[in-house]
Amino acid sequence: MAGITDAEFLCKVIPYGFDVVTLGGYSLDERTIEASQKIIERGRKEFHFKIDEVIPHIENEVNLIKKNYPDVRVSANVRSSIPEPIVQASEIEKLDIIEINCHCRQDEIIAIGCGQEMLKRPDLEEYLSYAVDNSKSEVSVKIRANLEGIDTVEIAQKIEDAGADYLHLDAMNPNIFDADWKLLKNVCDNTNIKVIGNNSIDSTEKVQKMYDCGVYGFSIARGVISGSLNFNISDF
Repeated sequence: MAGITDAEFLCKVIPYGFDVVTLGGYSLDERTIEASQKIIERGRKEFHFKIDEVIPHIENEVNLIKKNYPDVRVSANVRSSIPEPIVQASEIEKLDIIEINCHCRQDEIIAIGCGQEMLKRPDLEEYLSYAVDNSKSEVSVKIRANLEGIDTVEIAQKIEDAGADYLHLDAMNPNIFDADWKLLKNVCDNTNIKVIGNNSIDSTEKVQKMYDCGVYGFSIARGVISGSLNFNISDF
């Protein structure tokens, strides 16, 4: 949730039972930073920093969380048209996971071939392999399911082949306001990567349904956007 999930916000919601939290998304290179500025200019929330300021800012945010919750693992969701800045961000000392954003659907990000448009790159596996092979932290890749012209299972397998530690799957169903449970299970059944299931989790029943699909873990975004959570996740 760009423009929302900073250290202050995450420290508010960690007590609801989260053991991993994700900062971001952050734009790291010139092209994505310029796109972020355009998003802000049309009135949408977005994190926006100069190219020489963004990684020090992320590091400061990571340290703020770790100061208050040293046992909570911290991830940073980042966007970049080239993999080198992602490797640089992974070198932040206390950052546990660097998450490559292949998920954003803002027009300005898509126009430069980033966000969900990354899934159409012919060099996607090479890009991811470079980031994985050179990263100092674990690597997650966040994707959106059911994109037109994209086979989600095949993309998941490419991400696994590239060596990523986690696949963060927004199991978006374009037809209804609910996760695509069948697709989520299909991805879990046909890969060995640790799948983090995401989409429309607003109850313990849906958390359990995620696990029944075979996920390694689950993530919550919109359900916690108010800064609170109205159901208990401590048992999962």
